[in-house]
Amino acid sequence: MGDIKADVVLDTKGMNCPMPVLKTKKAIDSLQAGQILEVISTDAGSKSDIPALLKRLGHELVETREDGGVIEFYIRKK
Repeated sequence: MGDIKADVVLDTKGMNCPMPVLKTKKAIDSLQAGQILEVISTDAGSKSDIPALLKRLGHELVETREDGGVIEFYIRKK
């Protein structure tokens, strides 16, 4: 998809569940509709937890990237 320009970057590396999910929700709440949030996580549980959160809240997971145990989520607020 190429490079996605995030409006806000949330670094949750080193945090364990449920902190990445709680911080992601708080960050999404502070965005305007249409803005992009990039969440960076090292918590393996985030791979399922963050998409589940977005589905429940109705936001769009634009892209997920994983490299060397670091997971990046690009989220568009609806």
